[in-house]
Amino acid sequence: MSRFENKTAIVTGGSRGIGLEIVKTLLADGAKVAILDINEEELANCKEALARFENSIVTYKTDVSSGEDANNAINNVVKEFGKLDILINNAGITRDNMLFKMTDSDWDSVMSVHLNGAFNMSRAAQKHMVDNNFGRIINISSVSALGNRGQANYATAKAGLQGFTKTLAIELGKFGITSNAIAPGFIETDMTKATAERMGLSFEEYRKLLVQDIPVQRSGNPKDIANAVSFLADEDSSFINGQVLYVAGGPTV
Repeated sequence: MSRFENKTAIVTGGSRGIGLEIVKTLLADGAKVAILDINEEELANCKEALARFENSIVTYKTDVSSGEDANNAINNVVKEFGKLDILINNAGITRDNMLFKMTDSDWDSVMSVHLNGAFNMSRAAQKHMVDNNFGRIINISSVSALGNRGQANYATAKAGLQGFTKTLAIELGKFGITSNAIAPGFIETDMTKATAERMGLSFEEYRKLLVQDIPVQRSGNPKDIANAVSFLADEDSSFINGQVLYVAGGPTV
């Protein structure tokens, strides 16, 4: 029996990067997966790339920062697959800038997607998980939650996700629902490539600069995060609750 056979998962921001790798891993382990994203073109490309799993996936254009969109998406998934077991709050954006240059829009948009999005999705999902006396909520945070130059908005949002995760763990644990967060370190994605470009570096220059401070002496890749998600989403991880797992190739401070 596959690890996630008879399980249904939602992955927000699941059409590319870390989100897409999480989707692939869950599908390979037998789950039915709903992919939520605001980008219709990316969703279409994703569905085409995963055509071999066509009976196990659905895609919904969803703005997670909208409570109405989140509720509709959750209800559609439950209607399609009959239940909801696993929620991965992965959707996120960056609007990096130094504090004195950061606009209200830079701040509000990052908070809206990361924090409002996780709140909207978790609030809509928990009632179905409570009814089934089982659930796994996994929030994708970041080592930036510890503070990062030029990311006052992003760092604050990711730190907020960690507090949100611990509170969900306290409130929902008695219903068989665990809530944990994964905090990636340097992962090779389009987002980190955009950061290198903004800094005026080639991605290889940027990668070498960061890898020298990573004890395992390599950068991370989306599969590293997907593997951690798979571990925390498993039924056998039921005594792990309210934790932040740093997947960063070494200790964090």
